[in-house]
Amino acid sequence: MRRSIVFALVMMVAAAAAAAAQDGQQVFTDQKCSLCHAIGGKGNAKGPLDDAGSKLSAADIRAWITDAKAMTAKTKAIRKPEMKQYSLPKADVDALVAYLSTLKK
Repeated sequence: MRRSIVFALVMMVAAAAAAAAQDGQQVFTDQKCSLCHAIGGKGNAKGPLDDAGSKLSAADIRAWITDAKAMTAKTKAIRKPEMKQYSLPKADVDALVAYLSTLKK
């Protein structure tokens, strides 16, 4: 009985994470992130995000979205133009972080 409850909880968490990632994919599209970034060969090849989930922590992904200027300075990023500052609702940022965290090669 206890194992079935734990299994059900794990499945619910996994389903919620999958839904958040799907929402993040929609936010990525709605915000036109592909003008500067590419995923799966679609978008601007100068900013590939295909392996973002392996290279960046969720906190770093969140920081890039919410404080790009500070992350540019912190990482000494040289890409031009610099990533612009976004002001998105917390739910959209959470969804983008969930989605980009799933991108692993």
